[in-house]
Amino acid sequence: MSANKSGDGGWKTFIWNSEKNEFLGRTGSSWFKIFIFYVIFYGCLAGIFIGTIQAMLLTLSNYKPTYQDRVAPPGLSHSPRPDKAEISFSMSDNTTYSAYVDHMKAFLKAYDKQRQSDETKFEDCGDTPQTYKDRGELEGSQGVRKACRFDREWLKDCSGLKDDTFGFKEGKPCLIIKLNRIVNFRPRPPASNDSIPEAIRPNFHSNLIPIHCTNKREEDAEHLGPIEYFGLGPGFPLQYYPYYGKLLHPDYLQPLVAIKFHNITRGYEMRIECKVYGENIDYNEKDRYQGRFDIKITINS
Repeated sequence: MSANKSGDGGWKTFIWNSEKNEFLGRTGSSWFKIFIFYVIFYGCLAGIFIGTIQAMLLTLSNYKPTYQDRVAPPGLSHSPRPDKAEISFSMSDNTTYSAYVDHMKAFLKAYDKQRQSDETKFEDCGDTPQTYKDRGELEGSQGVRKACRFDREWLKDCSGLKDDTFGFKEGKPCLIIKLNRIVNFRPRPPASNDSIPEAIRPNFHSNLIPIHCTNKREEDAEHLGPIEYFGLGPGFPLQYYPYYGKLLHPDYLQPLVAIKFHNITRGYEMRIECKVYGENIDYNEKDRYQGRFDIKITINS
């Protein structure tokens, strides 16, 4: 009786049939043809995949986003940035505001003078607002671009150099505000005074993107004292733009604006909204940090 897979010893014959010189039911030439077929088949699949990826990469730039028109206007963020956008502390207990202070100190380390001393990476762009500091095209031959120095001393009372509690100890807290980075974004100042709040019109500067903070609710007005702005003016100076991205602008420092709140009523939950105003800066109700933010501040004695 001939051997088969189900009979006695059939599995041995299936593995190797010495009569037909077959391994696992196929001859050597049959296995060779199958091997060649799959090498060609999977080679073609790999070639199509690699070719598709290479063709896609040819349409992309290492420095310039392909679809930047789909990027939302920049967000407005602040330091400290606590959970739930609420700052609550007691003036008499430094443990209640130490986390806020530590966050601001860590954030401002990059703006220390000694970190901006390298002349190959940084340059002075002036201490008065000017027009854009253009450093060529994104895909130009200039290579890595220098960054404008930003002296944290310009933040004055909110620099942390004279008062290392940033006003929290005396119940006059500071916020450090910045516009988020977008490659090659050039913020445009408001087209006219009519598009900005009346309170900041006297300080309007054509080379600044102004920022304004006020009470979020009408009933909060009587609980909010004066607000001071520190930096290169009450807004973001244009000479720090455009931003060329991490590869070409690795040492870029965003310009900052510091805000100091005076005489907020003790024990009162104050809601404050800060907005930046520009011709190409919009707001979105679904994103409370797009071009603005609001924060709750409660100061206890």
